[in-house]
Amino acid sequence: MSSQPVFDRRTKVRLRRLSSTFLAGLLAVLPIMITAAVVMWLIGAAESLLGGLLNAVLPGPLYLPGMGLILAVLLIFLVGIGVRGVVFRQVLAWIEAAMNRIPLVKTVYGAVRDLTGLMSGDSNRRFSQVVTVQLPNMPIRLVGFVTVEDLAGSPMAGEQDEVAVYLPMSYQIGGYTLLLPRALLTPLDLDFEEAMRFVITAGLSRTGEGAAPTAPPPPPAAPPPTTAQPPPGEA
Repeated sequence: MSSQPVFDRRTKVRLRRLSSTFLAGLLAVLPIMITAAVVMWLIGAAESLLGGLLNAVLPGPLYLPGMGLILAVLLIFLVGIGVRGVVFRQVLAWIEAAMNRIPLVKTVYGAVRDLTGLMSGDSNRRFSQVVTVQLPNMPIRLVGFVTVEDLAGSPMAGEQDEVAVYLPMSYQIGGYTLLLPRALLTPLDLDFEEAMRFVITAGLSRTGEGAAPTAPPPPPAAPPPTTAQPPPGEA
């Protein structure tokens, strides 16, 4: 007795189309959902921590939901103002030095500090140039960021004119720092955010997606017309 298939060919095609449509919708909504979840988590954490503190300090009728979030925004704003001052910077330097003395805390703190510094506006100053690296005898190019323009005087300086280039990995936090001759680098006319987005997404976030399409090349010119020559003997 032959077994009959559960779905015929037409049903399989319909199911395949439905699954592809659902997957396309999921990929479109997923970044928004993750962003909203992170924002809501930050708001909830600020309200839970500072709101609970205010609820314990203030009398019951004076506390309103959302005051913890407002206090968190005010504290962050005050810290931003204080960072511009010399005294506050010195206090932060003492706190950072104390945290760097704790074995486990200094590892976590250093990683988070470097990550926030990478995403801040100071990244354009830390990475002086976006370049492509052409390795010798290899038909590939790598996108990198110059971190040190001149290694002269450094113990890592070589015989050639070398620079330090950071090569990030796609879809993960990590990368390699290479000491390369300057001759292997080709500068790119890209800012840091655009180049990093291109590398992290493995090229899926293409540069210049909103640019107008280029005009197609003009068709080749037609050859000049040839005049028919009269046969011999005709004048």
